[in-house]
Amino acid sequence: MNKPAPHCSFCGIDQSPTTPLIAGADGYICEACVRLANQVVTSWGRKRSLSDLHGPLPTPSMMKARLDEYVIGQDLAKEVLSVAVYNHYKRLKHESNHNVIGEVSDSVEIGKSNVLMLGPSGTGKTLLASTLARIVGVPFAIADATTLTQAGYVGDDVESILVRLLDVAEGNVSRAEWGIVYIDEIDKTARASESSTIVRDVSGEGVQQALLKLIEGTQVKLPQKGRKREGGEEIMMDTRNILFIAGGAFPALEEHVSKRVKPNRRDIGFHSPMEEDTKLTPTQLLAETQPSDLRRFGLIPEFIGRLPVLCVLEELDESSLVRILTEPRNALTKQYGKLFQYEGVELEFTEDALRAIARKALERGTGARGLRSIMENVLRRCMFELPSREEATRCVVDEAVIEGTSDVQVFDGDNAPNAPDEPEAVKANG
Repeated sequence: MNKPAPHCSFCGIDQSPTTPLIAGADGYICEACVRLANQVVTSWGRKRSLSDLHGPLPTPSMMKARLDEYVIGQDLAKEVLSVAVYNHYKRLKHESNHNVIGEVSDSVEIGKSNVLMLGPSGTGKTLLASTLARIVGVPFAIADATTLTQAGYVGDDVESILVRLLDVAEGNVSRAEWGIVYIDEIDKTARASESSTIVRDVSGEGVQQALLKLIEGTQVKLPQKGRKREGGEEIMMDTRNILFIAGGAFPALEEHVSKRVKPNRRDIGFHSPMEEDTKLTPTQLLAETQPSDLRRFGLIPEFIGRLPVLCVLEELDESSLVRILTEPRNALTKQYGKLFQYEGVELEFTEDALRAIARKALERGTGARGLRSIMENVLRRCMFELPSREEATRCVVDEAVIEGTSDVQVFDGDNAPNAPDEPEAVKANG
């Protein structure tokens, strides 16, 4: 009696010289099913990592509503980022739910859409990225592009970004592979000029070249630094499912956009077209940015192509800075109000004081990032004396305090809570 030829217990393929089988106790398995089984087991860990985060994935509108609680303005940027993050994690959840042995995979493979954020300093690029990661509930790491160098030179290699992400994920590789990485100051990696040079640009174009494969998706062997799995196996991380968000101020990018939007006319004579004298603001020029403008700025075409989603942040004006001081959940006035509340003191700011703080921040050109330093300087003396004044119950900051011509008004229990000659104030403890 002839014994039947061995065949794979999963897919049923017969053994042949081109299709060897691995024998088990009660069956066989082919190489293709082994690879597929490895993918399925890996997806289990990723699926558990995502299901343990914050339940169902929030919709783009829900993400934007959460972003509105922390970031003022930038409505277009919030929509762009919410859609990009939602589509990215919707794709991952769909793929993790359909990795079953024997199932025919979908012929359509959805690629990830990494994001490039453009905007002046202090407009909320880092805050937007970190808040989105907190909303989705995935590991989030920030890297500074100015510290990165090409492999083989003094400085941080691009793989150090993944090491930070793995640290945030507490060593869980499956969870880290679904994280978000924000690369700040990406404009500092621009080439000095478009012309080729003999000198190697190890911290500029060299970093862009090193980031290409990392951003697109590849298997990366992480530096050891004491990190090894139990069996002595080195850690490998797959970056295909990591969402990369790059941001930068891109100073003088408006000049390249302006040359393209409004080219220099050389026509002369009576029949030359009339040129309208319309000046576009820097924010309007940034909104017209195209890949060709980024290439002239100094980013290489391959790097631009791996960041297909372009997100432009608007420059903040005085009214926006005033709203930032008072409206967000973690607004600065609420933060300092909480600190004063620990001492049993109520802190209030007049409307004129808030506008004066916003004007100072605009003069410094630091955007929302400069608000804290101004308030720290204004309240420093008051915070120094309050712990020693047990009778103090209320402090009022007006415009004169911000301008440096007066001190913070401190009221104790004997003073009237609201004197008639005092200006209308905004309570910072609410």
